[in-house]
Amino acid sequence: MSGSHCSPGFCSTPFHRLLLVALLVGLAACGKKDGASSQVAAKVGSEEISVHQVNQVLARSRVPSDSPQAVQQASREAIERLIDQSLAVQQAVEQKLDRTPETIAALEEARRDVLARAYFQKIMAGMAKPTTQECEQYYAEHPELFAARRVYNVQEVLVPANAGVLDTLRTMAAAGKSAEEVAVWLKGKGVKFGGGSATRSAEQIPLDLLTKVHALKDGQSVVLESPETLTYLRVVASRSAPVDQATALPRIEQFLQNKRSSDAVKDELARLRAAKPVEYVGEFGSMTPAAPAVSPVPVEPAVQPVQGDARQTAIEKGVAGLK
Repeated sequence: MSGSHCSPGFCSTPFHRLLLVALLVGLAACGKKDGASSQVAAKVGSEEISVHQVNQVLARSRVPSDSPQAVQQASREAIERLIDQSLAVQQAVEQKLDRTPETIAALEEARRDVLARAYFQKIMAGMAKPTTQECEQYYAEHPELFAARRVYNVQEVLVPANAGVLDTLRTMAAAGKSAEEVAVWLKGKGVKFGGGSATRSAEQIPLDLLTKVHALKDGQSVVLESPETLTYLRVVASRSAPVDQATALPRIEQFLQNKRSSDAVKDELARLRAAKPVEYVGEFGSMTPAAPAVSPVPVEPAVQPVQGDARQTAIEKGVAGLK
């Protein structure tokens, strides 16, 4: 489970993007002289930059939609970027850079990406929104994320999964050994390890691991397993930080909608793979068919992180070593 990166104002929702575009259209219309000229935002030589192009840039931005002044400023910045882009494109075409193998390959890659995304968007557009009952049920089923949510101060010691120390780490966790004691023991055994201290809010911990961490009291430890890493995690201290239902429901709805869309795309790709022969050739000939490789829809968490990067987890690599 991962976290929602938008501010509580939900600045990047489709509704606000549409509102932002509508504001821009209104601003553009204020000074128009006729229908044709109102669709042109700028001219670069013989090439025209349309208001629609500016709208597309703004629709991808995070401009506050409730501020006409901010929208107007952003539209001017968007026009300047489009002008710079147009100048560069014209030079590239004049110098026949559009005909180089690298450019042709990049354009084809972009075309395929746009078409694939268009198909994914069509699938997602047909998804029903989660009901209020579904959102309330999710809230009730995950008290560790909401009603009983906590923020944890933890110490972590990370060792390779193949180090042969799993049973001993479990014994040390049951005995309440500190991270420092674990580090000393590992050093004595010549086992390489890393670790450090961190603050984790509930939504910064993968849901399948959160239930284990949530069950810990301050001063208790647990060993978390992944294919490559063992993490000795000790809860040094924690504090209650509940999220009430009224606050959580909009974010839960977005989370469930994203997950539903992601699952629908995965299911569709699985169906297409089953219906269409896929043959691996050449150096990939020994590969076996796999599940869809990517999910085009990010599944964001239902609550916002208190601090730090929401993508951090209790088993992340690269933390400072306890030496």
